[in-house]
Amino acid sequence: MTLNVRRVITANDEQGKAVVFIDDIASNLRANRPGVNSVLIWTTDTRPPDVTSTQDLGANVVGRPPERGGTIFRIIEFQPGNASEMHVTQTIDYALVMSGELDMALDDGVEVHLQQGDVLVQRATIHDWINRGIEPCVMAFVLIDVQP
Repeated sequence: MTLNVRRVITANDEQGKAVVFIDDIASNLRANRPGVNSVLIWTTDTRPPDVTSTQDLGANVVGRPPERGGTIFRIIEFQPGNASEMHVTQTIDYALVMSGELDMALDDGVEVHLQQGDVLVQRATIHDWINRGIEPCVMAFVLIDVQP
């Protein structure tokens, strides 16, 4: 896995002063399927989120969708020729192509080509991510639980 993402997490100290809580290289790595790797940056499991916890919520073990009422922030790297997997989650996903290019395929056969700087709002639709290029594609995703 080549993901090397610095994460800086802030908090408030006992006096209410802003402080850097975590400044490290995100290490919660996961191989999702052949050619697709991710690193978890942060997650929440309540709405509204609790911002007073002293737990590293980026160290949690999570699946694809967040906990009910929660969120997931992760970075995913898609290698060229990555394995296909049509899927859906009951989430609204905010996605940003950080580098490279990627095709999003929908279940009706429509495909959308995304490249560096493009953003996508995925609203609980069946889709797949396909890297047909020659370079890895790195995307940032924020998944937010939605009403079923």
